[in-house]
Amino acid sequence: MKILVVDDSPTMRRIIIGNLVRMGHPDAVEGENGRVGLEKLAQGGVDLIITDWDMPEMNGLEFVRAVRSQDTTLPILMVTTHAATEDILQALQAGVNTYVVKPFTLEGLQAKINSLFE
Repeated sequence: MKILVVDDSPTMRRIIIGNLVRMGHPDAVEGENGRVGLEKLAQGGVDLIITDWDMPEMNGLEFVRAVRSQDTTLPILMVTTHAATEDILQALQAGVNTYVVKPFTLEGLQAKINSLFE
């Protein structure tokens, strides 16, 4: 499974990708913001997107809306510090399938990913 990880923090991308590798998903590509994420997505073959909310140039919600304008079925998991109910509803309305709040555990991330493919 090829996973696109979009986050402006190199450290967070490294943490997420490290967790993905431990879960048995070594095929990941990275983008530091939504614009780069769209470029990586256009290269094809992505099975899952994991994106941050707060990023420069194109934030996570803008990125999700752009993805959804092209593909309504690709699973999208948002990793965010936004835990308020209204924020979560906003993300879901934009097209996010599920979310995980930072800080997260390996088990929590895996459970969210697994729920997308059940």
